[in-house]
Amino acid sequence: MTEQDISGYGRPRCPEGPEAELQISHARLPGSQVQESQILDCPILVVDDTAFNRTMIGTFLAEAGFRRISFATNGMEALAMIGAGVPDLLILDIMMPGIDGYEVCRRLRAMPETADLPILVQTALSSGEDRNRAFAAGTTDLVAKPLERTELLARVRIHLEDRVLIRRLQSYRARVEAELSIARSMQEHLLPTPAQCTAAAAAAGCTLRAHSAISPHLGGDLWGLLPLQGRRFGVYLLNVAGQGVSAALNAFRLHTLLQELGPLHGEDAAALLSTLNDRAAGLLAAGETATMTYGVVDGELGRFTHASAEGAPPMILRGDGGSEFGAAAGLAIGIAPGTRYRAQVMELPPGAVLALYSVAVLEALDAGGTGIGLGWMIARAVAEGDGFEAVVRSLCFALGQVSGDDHTLLWIERGTGE
Repeated sequence: MTEQDISGYGRPRCPEGPEAELQISHARLPGSQVQESQILDCPILVVDDTAFNRTMIGTFLAEAGFRRISFATNGMEALAMIGAGVPDLLILDIMMPGIDGYEVCRRLRAMPETADLPILVQTALSSGEDRNRAFAAGTTDLVAKPLERTELLARVRIHLEDRVLIRRLQSYRARVEAELSIARSMQEHLLPTPAQCTAAAAAAGCTLRAHSAISPHLGGDLWGLLPLQGRRFGVYLLNVAGQGVSAALNAFRLHTLLQELGPLHGEDAAALLSTLNDRAAGLLAAGETATMTYGVVDGELGRFTHASAEGAPPMILRGDGGSEFGAAAGLAIGIAPGTRYRAQVMELPPGAVLALYSVAVLEALDAGGTGIGLGWMIARAVAEGDGFEAVVRSLCFALGQVSGDDHTLLWIERGTGE
């Protein structure tokens, strides 16, 4: 037989001789950083109804240093042993009385815990049809009888090394997901609590409702409140460009700056953004930016005074059905220190709704550029009396149950008694 592939993974046949065997035994280990002991400690189950074959395979493996070898004499015994503990490799005879190797493969592939178990089938069948049948049943790889020691050991090592690497990758992924979950929880704890929302908005004669979702991979969306004197409160919504840990860390940084600058500049939206930009420009790395809208809700005067650093334009829907979008002018935070922002005043009459939202909301509700978008949706929701809940339902439908991007919607409604 020439050096052609006969496996499901495109494995080449081995060269012959002890020297070649030694090369195969160690060639992949340094590059893949799999320790020899990890390979030799992998449990292997040998299934064969012939005692001579079991003894021969066991001897080959033991001489090569494998330390955890078990044996089964038929298919049923093998399934029972695997049920008690899944090995890292199954060396399986295909022709056995009772349950043959094909059926063993099919049953193992049907179970989630063994669906990816490497199965190395040893067979004297040589026709293409028989081999195709073995692979169709779930065989991972084939080794021909009579068994050749070097080839058998090479294939065993390849599959066990893959097994170790996959297990390591799964462990790494689980650890990363756990750490991302912790970071996402920390980011969520930066958001105002329902009690804080109620207290701040009530002082201004408003109600405040929020819908905020953070990407499973972390992101840079964040919003918050700044307490002010009188019947006013400050509200901001920022989005750090990009996703992942770096975006979340920059969101934490800007949140800290806002808590520091709020008592000094919270009354003046333009001054707050200008100062924040100057401070952030020295913290953010080149290319890292954030869009942001900050504004003061004044319940006594019925106004929303805001400044924007390329944030999504605020929207006010009046009680008569008319709507108005605010400006979104101004460079994003972090681009150019010394940038000065301008404030815009929007009237917020009794019964009107002020909507602040992230760009992801606009993109989700206007997918395909239909022009329908958030304004139409809010107007319809308010007219039908379903308001905030209807918009959130539409938003969740548009983005799916697990959004790949952060999104935030703030819904501030001024009371009709003002």
